[in-house]
Amino acid sequence: MAEPVSIQHDIAGNRFVVSLEGHEAVLRYRRAGQTIDLYQTFVPEAFRGRGIAEQLAKAAFEFAKAERLAVTPTCSYLSGPYLKRHPEYQPLVSR
Repeated sequence: MAEPVSIQHDIAGNRFVVSLEGHEAVLRYRRAGQTIDLYQTFVPEAFRGRGIAEQLAKAAFEFAKAERLAVTPTCSYLSGPYLKRHPEYQPLVSR
């Protein structure tokens, strides 16, 4: 199990952020009306393999769910591996 990290939702910057020893892991999005495009997930190489991207993704999908937003996951990590492991978020994905 991944060690929990502290995720900040930077609404003005349209991103979810984790501060990591002078670095940042981010999930960036664009919002248009009732749709949110999750377009980039980045974790610095030294911090990969710790489940940080997974936690960022969960925060973004939970935000979309709470706000009743349709999700367009254009980030390949989110549209592929993440949604395969988390089918509970599939109903949020816009067609």
